[in-house]
Amino acid sequence: MGVNNRTLEELFEQLGLSSQAIHMERFIERHQLKTGSILENAIYWNPEQKAFLIEAKADDSEWSEVVDQMANLLIRRNTTP
Repeated sequence: MGVNNRTLEELFEQLGLSSQAIHMERFIERHQLKTGSILENAIYWNPEQKAFLIEAKADDSEWSEVVDQMANLLIRRNTTP
């Protein structure tokens, strides 16, 4: 079985978002979540995006690693308010 390493750019496209570097950076800056948040529970996902993120994680699909990468970029790791 071959390994299909999806990219962050492909994930943004799959979610219907721009995959241009500047747009990805802006999205990450503007959509930060608090530590302990669950990515798919963020209020800014539409129902289809949320369902995709849940399915990607539940099935340990080809998307799961890049979804984890997105979560790491969006969920704040610092403890300062």
